[in-house]
Amino acid sequence: MSTRLGIAYRWVRDALRAADLASPETDARLLVADVTGLSPQRLVLEETRPLSEAEEARLEAHLAARLERKPVGRIVGHRDFWGLNFELSPETLEPRPDTETLVEAALAFVDETGDRERPLNIVDLGTGTGAILVALLSELPNARGLATDIQPGALHVARRNAAACGVGDRMDFACTSWMEGVGGGWDLIVSNPPYIRSGIIPGLDPEVREHDPLTALDGGEDGLAPYRVIARDSAEKLRETKAAVIVEIGYDQEQDVISIFREAAFNQLDIVRDLAERDRVVGFENCTWIYDAKGLRSSRRGAMTPVDPLGIIASRAGE
Repeated sequence: MSTRLGIAYRWVRDALRAADLASPETDARLLVADVTGLSPQRLVLEETRPLSEAEEARLEAHLAARLERKPVGRIVGHRDFWGLNFELSPETLEPRPDTETLVEAALAFVDETGDRERPLNIVDLGTGTGAILVALLSELPNARGLATDIQPGALHVARRNAAACGVGDRMDFACTSWMEGVGGGWDLIVSNPPYIRSGIIPGLDPEVREHDPLTALDGGEDGLAPYRVIARDSAEKLRETKAAVIVEIGYDQEQDVISIFREAAFNQLDIVRDLAERDRVVGFENCTWIYDAKGLRSSRRGAMTPVDPLGIIASRAGE
């Protein structure tokens, strides 16, 4: 006699609880939903539905993988972010709810400086799955974006995710390091760069240490190396007015990141906290040096000549 869905769910949940893994209820729902093809919300209505032998076998394999500390997203091959579904691969970081804070901050900046209907040029540095840029384009109907990443495999995944989410015709791709070879004239530069200190990585949870790509985690000895590059390059490539660089940061990096961008002559915008009330996102605006009547200098950066921001690299890199 086949196992019924409700019994299977409780079996998986209890096994995850016994292993003292986080969120056993949520994980069990997602694993059962994946093998049955039902939505997690639908499971409670289908409790008496019997599982086929193939479904039971897949669920056993899913549970075994989770007990070995493989993340659910890696097991099922996708992860929800901003109400959208994103394919994962070994070359991509798994997008997490805290990163939605960056999307919220970017949209808040757009709202404060104009409206969401205006044509904007956005670049997402180290795009991974493309989650940040795809989420922004889903909210900004006339915006275009460029996704950069050093991993060709990540760009393949980002391209598929963009198409699946209906924004593929407004998104270009460049296989490059940060903004190397990228032109200027950007309204928004966004990034969730690697910011974990190299020495901390061996002590991370197995779900992160063994399954997220090292290039998406390792921020160098002090965890700040990517911010130095982003601040330097953004200073040359951000539009003069109504434009911002918005980055995700580690919970204890606020002052260090602010100092890096101030040294590159940026003005700090808001610091935004995540769901756990930790500092998670900080924004900066471009500026020029101006002098007051006493000859004292204040930091505001000068105008720059915009370059076609979507045409200077082989934007279909990764095809």
